[in-house]
Amino acid sequence: MITPTDKDYKETKQIMLGKKELKPEFKPLAEWVDKTYGVKTINIFYSTIDKGTRPRLEICFEHPKEKAQFNSPNGFNFDSDKQKAIGKKFKETLKEQGLIPNSGLFMKQATSKYKTENIWVIYVDFESIARIEANERVPEQKVKELKAELDNKDIWEISRAFSGTTIFLYTDEQVKKYENSEEHKKWTDKYFELLSQYDEFGYFKREFFSVYLDSKENFDNNYESNWYYYYK
Repeated sequence: MITPTDKDYKETKQIMLGKKELKPEFKPLAEWVDKTYGVKTINIFYSTIDKGTRPRLEICFEHPKEKAQFNSPNGFNFDSDKQKAIGKKFKETLKEQGLIPNSGLFMKQATSKYKTENIWVIYVDFESIARIEANERVPEQKVKELKAELDNKDIWEISRAFSGTTIFLYTDEQVKKYENSEEHKKWTDKYFELLSQYDEFGYFKREFFSVYLDSKENFDNNYESNWYYYYK
């Protein structure tokens, strides 16, 4: 789940809107994760990787700070102990529900659709993708109208990517001139007012939000005037 167009994101959004529920077989695991680690699990996805040979469990929380609790101390990898604990509990909850063999006890399905050996547990958060979706939902025509409203000859372009928005001036000197100025604050206020109309879950907060400033000079000289290279 990495973009607003992902099927998993769309399903999770329906849960957030109260139109769907977490699959019943995942509820016991979600309850255990929430109680054990003090988080709120929104959704859980099961799939396989490595040509179907290895199971993967993707646990979706609402906020990035919840997902961060499952990182290792170095911040670059997941905490392997928590991965193992969740993988073990997943197997236990499936056995309790009769969804995988348990010492010869009756199975609800003739062939289990879930594998649990060497399972890889990963984590995502809903908020990060919802913020991208909100920013992408702002119509380009509205952005053009905002640029006209700002009516500043030093503004070259207003560009959006992911959950961020950048106002491009023409020169590096102009960036220095406007950085943290009252004019910059006004631009941020105006774009935030527009963005808020498309932020369904209210994840953008004005006190933590700012439009970035950059220059056409930097864009041309260091990124070959290419948006792909700039946002790569």
